Amino acid sequence: MTINPNFTKLLKHLLIIAFGLLMLYPVLWLLSSSFKPNQLIFSDTSFWPRKVTFDHYINGWKGLQGTSFGRFFLNSAQISILSVLGNIVTCSFAAYAFARLDFRFKKFWFSLMLVTIMLPYHVTLVPQYIIYNKFEWINTYLPLIVPKWLAHDSFFILLMVQFIRGIPKELDESATIDGCGQGQIYFRIIMPLLVPALITTAIFTFIWTWDDFFSQMIYLNNIKLFTVQLGIRSLFDPSGESDWGALLAMSVLSLVPIMTIFLSFQKYFLEGIATTGLK
Repeated sequence: MTINPNFTKLLKHLLIIAFGLLMLYPVLWLLSSSFKPNQLIFSDTSFWPRKVTFDHYINGWKGLQGTSFGRFFLNSAQISILSVLGNIVTCSFAAYAFARLDFRFKKFWFSLMLVTIMLPYHVTLVPQYIIYNKFEWINTYLPLIVPKWLAHDSFFILLMVQFIRGIPKELDESATIDGCGQGQIYFRIIMPLLVPALITTAIFTFIWTWDDFFSQMIYLNNIKLFTVQLGIRSLFDPSGESDWGALLAMSVLSLVPIMTIFLSFQKYFLEGIATTGLK
């Protein structure tokens, strides 16, 4: 008996759709529950609320101790944007140096950089905290932003190195013949061709920085400096009564910037992943 190819294709698509809906279930539940009254959040299992309320968004946006969630969103945006700019600038410089320039112990430094990718964040947390404490950077944004301006994320350097190695060196040689120095080669030739990798770096950096909770919890104690993630965590009170509705509503709003950034630059994001060998 011969199986119809169209039936096989339809079956595959149905399985993919079912799997996709299964993966989306937590997000759909989060969105649905943010409109339910507190007493129905855990008792009403349906996606369509029997009673709809917008009070959670109103109450949640008021924030904590006189500080609104608007302030938390601005704080997160400030950290994320500065981190994105830092990674784009410094990681691209470092990647260009490793991919195109010749200097002493180049292979050794590149290997050392790759080793740092394997180090868990918790291994370096205590030494970093001691250093930042001596610099009096605790309870400021400096520990979260300054490392991004020092080519701290080796993963993005590796990603850009792989991309630059795919650019023909003949372009560099032609530019050198025309009198261009290394700076001009970088800004006039490498940088325009590096755009997909830069956008991939920007998206990853924004998402990871926006969603970061652990680092922000370690270095930030003043509620005026809180980010969205710390604000959401503050709505949860394990020893008392938590405002689950406000917590879920603010969690929904926290996903909006990430989804907007990803969907807006999805084309470049996929191109950057496909052309760097990181598949």
